[in-house]
Amino acid sequence: MEDFNEINRLEGKIYKVSELNFELKKLLEGNYPDIWVEGEISNFHHHSSGHMYFDLKDENSKIRSVMFSGDNRNLKFMPEDGMKVLARGGVTLYLRKGEYQIVVRYIEPKGKGALLIAFEQLKKKLKAEGLFDIKYKKPIPFLPSRIGVVTSLGGAVLHDIKNVLNRRFENHHLVISPSSVEGESASSEICRAIDNLNQYGKVDVIILARGGGSLEALWAFNTEEVARTVFSSEIPIISAVGHETDFTISDFVADLRAPTPSAAAEMVMPEKSELLNQIYSYITRLKTSLPRVTTNLKNQANYLYGDLQKAISVIINERKSSFKNLSEKLNTLSPLAILSRGYSVCCMVPEKTIVRSSDDIKIGQQVDILLYKGNIVCEVLEKDAYEKVTDICK
Repeated sequence: MEDFNEINRLEGKIYKVSELNFELKKLLEGNYPDIWVEGEISNFHHHSSGHMYFDLKDENSKIRSVMFSGDNRNLKFMPEDGMKVLARGGVTLYLRKGEYQIVVRYIEPKGKGALLIAFEQLKKKLKAEGLFDIKYKKPIPFLPSRIGVVTSLGGAVLHDIKNVLNRRFENHHLVISPSSVEGESASSEICRAIDNLNQYGKVDVIILARGGGSLEALWAFNTEEVARTVFSSEIPIISAVGHETDFTISDFVADLRAPTPSAAAEMVMPEKSELLNQIYSYITRLKTSLPRVTTNLKNQANYLYGDLQKAISVIINERKSSFKNLSEKLNTLSPLAILSRGYSVCCMVPEKTIVRSSDDIKIGQQVDILLYKGNIVCEVLEKDAYEKVTDICK
């Protein structure tokens, strides 16, 4: 058996695993510090730490990749499984597992641009949440007393809006909430300008406006923070960003989309001359139709009056007949009707209490006798028992 020391002498140094991995790590990082790799993303995982872990693969092989949070926080899009990308970074070796990987510092979609991918991703997300639904669209007031405008003070957009409004309705009231419309701070400024108008609370509608430009130039209107601010605004918002062929996320979330800022001004304010023409037309039609309407109303009133008289006459006759029947029934039950048949009512004097029995009265006492017609006062000279009276009545 060969001596171990002899093998070491003949074959060279024997490495520990960690030593070999460290040497390979230096070798990889020294030879591939900055490379581009084309591949398809798979097994993508966005860790709670902010780091992104995924594989880059082609039809024959794959390599582990990582993009740390410090590098990915400014990505315009979210990487997804199946997305073909170009990744730039350095090759290294993960000492703990002995696996080599690419530390990606920059990544971009292959084919479609990053901004277009981000646009489509955010559009899909917000649509799924219902932010584009027609049921959430607030109506635009017909003749707003105050119009809010969110745009840049230095651009031609504000000038165009003023010109259109002056031409259509010169005594309008404009409230401007200025904001930059391009650049890194534009999104937050747009949100703040919209919030300021909502807090002010004295405008009836807001025009969110910007002139045309590239997707990059319009990007402030494609951010999630602007989309949610537009959606949550209590004041209706017209999105007028770019040219007629430009579409932004704010267009889909807003209550109304205008193809251009000038078109937004036309939508929000009717022409005063047209309104006056309509009013004059209504006045003319009213003057023409009023006599006819008055005549028709008079005829209807006369017709209803005749019907009312007939109805009253029928009701009165019915009431008379009913009253007569009730009166006859009442007369039948009346004490006077009984007295008319020869009966009378005898009362004591002066108590006026009714005498019901001969036992209730004494000889010589006066009684008041009520007849059918009149009454008489008598003195009791004689009284008989009930049995005798009964015999007399027979």
